[in-house]
Amino acid sequence: MTAWLSAGILFTFAAIAFVLYRWGNIRCIGTTPVRTFTFIAILFTSGLDVGLIMFPLTEFAGYADLQGSPEYGFTNPLAIEFGYWGFLIWGFYFLTCFYFCVIEPRVKFFELAPVKFLNNLVIIGTCAFTAYLLLSNLPWYLPQIGDGESLVASFYLLVLVVIGLSIYSSTSLKFVRILSLGTTTCFIALIALMWGAAFLTPAGSPADFVATLALVGGYFGHIERFVLPLNDYHAFYLYWWFSWSIMIGQFTARFVGGLRTWQLLGAMLVFPSLAIAVWFAVLYYYHEQGLSTAGFFNWAMVAVGITMVINSLDSLIRLYTDNLGLTTARLGQWRYFGLNLLMLAGLTLLFQLDFLEIQWVGALVIGLFFACFGYILRYRFNEVRSIEGAPKENRLDYGKIELAG
Repeated sequence: MTAWLSAGILFTFAAIAFVLYRWGNIRCIGTTPVRTFTFIAILFTSGLDVGLIMFPLTEFAGYADLQGSPEYGFTNPLAIEFGYWGFLIWGFYFLTCFYFCVIEPRVKFFELAPVKFLNNLVIIGTCAFTAYLLLSNLPWYLPQIGDGESLVASFYLLVLVVIGLSIYSSTSLKFVRILSLGTTTCFIALIALMWGAAFLTPAGSPADFVATLALVGGYFGHIERFVLPLNDYHAFYLYWWFSWSIMIGQFTARFVGGLRTWQLLGAMLVFPSLAIAVWFAVLYYYHEQGLSTAGFFNWAMVAVGITMVINSLDSLIRLYTDNLGLTTARLGQWRYFGLNLLMLAGLTLLFQLDFLEIQWVGALVIGLFFACFGYILRYRFNEVRSIEGAPKENRLDYGKIELAG
């Protein structure tokens, strides 16, 4: 599967270069445009899940173990962690966001019945994987509830409640801005609290933070190393990003508020990466200094992680229910809630049983990328070649989201 993954990555970056060359200065306007800050908040909170909060502290030691993983020897663990989450791979989201904002309205590839089926399969599977990540990481962060290793009934109940809240919030688009801005605020507050506890004490200083943050430069000094998979674990991450890319592109495309293509790329690469770099630097300092996060900080990280899961699941549930016509208007509130709860809870358990793997979903997405490109060349080449801007029916009206259902 490594060859398939590498082909998908190279194709993606080649497509990004072509988009910038051909349409780099056109204005991108979605069907429900929002202002840039709100767009970035929607992008960040929808495009990331609980792994951003819960993975790093469990991974730094593995990246430092050069005896077990000598392929990480070219830089430091913080740069490795950042490379798995930041900057270059956000280009996946840019490509799909631009495609669904500007190209798909002319091509309509994702309206083809087989493609629509596969697209919704990807979305539903990734929804369940997101819930599974929360479930599987809870013992490490909340050992006081169990033995710190195994799952207990309380963890299953918590994840079930999170899925339920996500389904409820997906019933109205008005919740998107509230959830996104609220989650972003909570995340910034968490960073500030943990930053202050680490660096505004006699044992630490702001200079220590600057020195730690500077380690992220190890990523940019070796950025070419992160393009293709370093090992199987990096491949897992890359497949994970592919699995999210089509969904996040579909969801965020509707909110693009008039940015030019090159500005959209810059916003999607830079702003989320800045927040990720600061957060990972704080966590890495805790790891290196042996500072404990037990108690309040663990609970705070779980709480922010839960808001991210709700935010992500909300956007994904809305996507596949709209695509499949499983809306509240058609099913009613209770049937809508019950059907989605049963399906997502069941699939989450299948991931827990190792019956499903996110790599399969990512591989399927790469296949959709290639199929879409082939479809354009065969059937829609002239339509795409004549594109000079966003669809004319998409107007820059920031008040549309207030009227959305």
